[in-house]
Amino acid sequence: MRKIILALSALGALLPSLANAQSYPSQPIKLIIPFAAGGPSDVLARAFVPKLGENLGQPIIIENKPGAGANLAAEYVANSKGDGYTLFLMMVGTQAINETLYKKLNYNVVKDFAPISLVGSSSLMLVANPSVPVKTVSELIAFDKANPGKVSFGSSGAGTPLHLAGELFNTQAGTNILHVPYKGAAPALTDVLGGQIQTAIVGTPAALPYVKSGKLTGLGVTSLKRNSNAPEIPAIAETLPKFEVELVYAIVAPASTPKAIVDKLNSQLINVLNNPEIKAQLNSRGFDVLTSTPIQTADYIKSEVVKWGPIVRKSGTTAE
Repeated sequence: MRKIILALSALGALLPSLANAQSYPSQPIKLIIPFAAGGPSDVLARAFVPKLGENLGQPIIIENKPGAGANLAAEYVANSKGDGYTLFLMMVGTQAINETLYKKLNYNVVKDFAPISLVGSSSLMLVANPSVPVKTVSELIAFDKANPGKVSFGSSGAGTPLHLAGELFNTQAGTNILHVPYKGAAPALTDVLGGQIQTAIVGTPAALPYVKSGKLTGLGVTSLKRNSNAPEIPAIAETLPKFEVELVYAIVAPASTPKAIVDKLNSQLINVLNNPEIKAQLNSRGFDVLTSTPIQTADYIKSEVVKWGPIVRKSGTTAE
């Protein structure tokens, strides 16, 4: 009898969740992006979000919340109601780095989110304003050494993968290119286009249109191999062996989101990302499509925390 009562209790707790999932969504959904409009996270989201909203039967409103190295957006989502109406496009490397970079966070990237699925990955690109007299990675290295303290690079913020990619470049190349942090890749792009900074490390999808139009010089990509959409731009690894940094993105929800809603979102998201038109659109913008189960997504986030911790500590970079 006790077992029957326990089983009925468990079923009673599960039924409201299933009912919510069946009627979900019944109102617009917010997707929070931790960087400014125009950056790689924003470019990625706007390629697949309209179709996802169409499939779910409700619009998905993109809300950009840049600031505090992506912590502002992450904390907002972590503290939101777990009803499936507030989602987060997480740049996994950034949030994993922040676990070590910041002395105090008001959320935990592993415990305070319900992972839904990985969605895509992209390389970074090292770009220069055309006024800078360099066309290759080797020329940039030589130029910096000949002009110590005069060359700078912009990134999407202190401690982000874009920043640490620049520090890794300095370490491997023996350069001292000065870091200028921004609240997202888009403002960094604006300033390198305007000549306020000489170089920047930004997402390949965001940089590619400016490189193809001649407004920026593409010096190298951070993947081990050249990007299929810009095979004329070398991999930095061709000059600095084994140099590699990639951005991986995931959709997550607040930790209290019911499993039934997480599973529904996972199914619909994978369906959209496997759509040939969406996949082609993302590929053309410099992204590789990724999908995963919620458990696989959780495991990947945990592995990134483990991977980046020692790198951040070795760099000596900290943030308040």
